Amino acid sequence: MDIIKQIEMDKIYKTLPLERIPWDIETPPKILVELIESGRIKPCKVIDLGCGSGNYAIYLATKGFDVTGVDISTAAIRIARKKAKEKKVKCNFFVLDVVEDLDKISKTFDFAYEWGLLHHIFPDKRKRYVKNVYKILNLGGKYLCMCFNEKDNYFSGSGKYRKTPLGTTVYLSSEDELKMLFSPYFNIIDLKVVELHGKFGLHIANYVFMEKKNISL
Repeated sequence: MDIIKQIEMDKIYKTLPLERIPWDIETPPKILVELIESGRIKPCKVIDLGCGSGNYAIYLATKGFDVTGVDISTAAIRIARKKAKEKKVKCNFFVLDVVEDLDKISKTFDFAYEWGLLHHIFPDKRKRYVKNVYKILNLGGKYLCMCFNEKDNYFSGSGKYRKTPLGTTVYLSSEDELKMLFSPYFNIIDLKVVELHGKFGLHIANYVFMEKKNISL
């Protein structure tokens, strides 16, 4: 477990109301909804990587999915469990570091997605993270990644690493970087740059929709 990252995220969830946390948006994003409503992703076993307070995990549970959500923040998972109970929705939520601890999950999944997680994982840890995702997906399983693109101008400063208003650091990725990261393990079905309307402004983001390859690790 990355204790520093856990402390950083716990502080945010413990000290700020959810309405002030930029990524905590209760309404599920249009991109995710379209995947579900179009039938490209049908109800199945799904894992929400970096689930935060559980908004999108709860949405998928209402659509008939068997949902597991994981997050490094104990405080976030506590909120997620409370929300699911209040909405009378069944989800399994766990405190886990997706880089260090994902192998502690014994089950496998048909769909994995992350919404605004990868830009919090720096390049030196990304290969291990992607291999972890590969291992927990069933053959033919789908994987959706949404992360900030290097052309995103929302944050101040320049370069790949940027400081957010909350004091966290994010790493902005290019399309070519993501191709190199994912293609050894996944067939990339769709990779594009999109505009993403965040809670406090517009972002330029990478959309990567993939399918697990049949390879030996």
